[in-house]
Amino acid sequence: MTHITRDSNAKAILGAGIRTSARGDGLAGVFAMPILPNYFVSHQWLRELKRHQPVPLVAIDFVVPDDEPVMAGHYSATLTATTAAQAAGVILAAEDPRGFEIVIPRKIAANEIKRTRPVNNVVGWRYWPQAHGRPPCTRPYCQAGTYGAAQLRSRD
Repeated sequence: MTHITRDSNAKAILGAGIRTSARGDGLAGVFAMPILPNYFVSHQWLRELKRHQPVPLVAIDFVVPDDEPVMAGHYSATLTATTAAQAAGVILAAEDPRGFEIVIPRKIAANEIKRTRPVNNVVGWRYWPQAHGRPPCTRPYCQAGTYGAAQLRSRD
């Protein structure tokens, strides 16, 4: 599995592990993707994360058992309980794997981490997986506090 985080967090993570975090709907855990043969699919969240964290990002690669209980699915749908191996298989077999995520509902211990590595920060999608080629939403809610939001709104 791989977890994307700020470069400045890497040293602390190597020493203490990856702590859980929560998103707005209350789902908590370590957000990760399986390391698959397709680099884009494994690292698809880079551009969306970079949009909110304009700092260098790195990948933290770690190993969990195949039968590790996880929550998995498309970010816009309800995630389902499954195992790590089954979740990776679903993503690998999906016709369009963009937007899938895996949440491990526990901390990742430092001894489970195998390496950190730099990543290509221009891989992935922004806003939503099918947004390419569509103009961005210019409502203040969609662009609150983002770089260039005033310029986008002035185009309308």
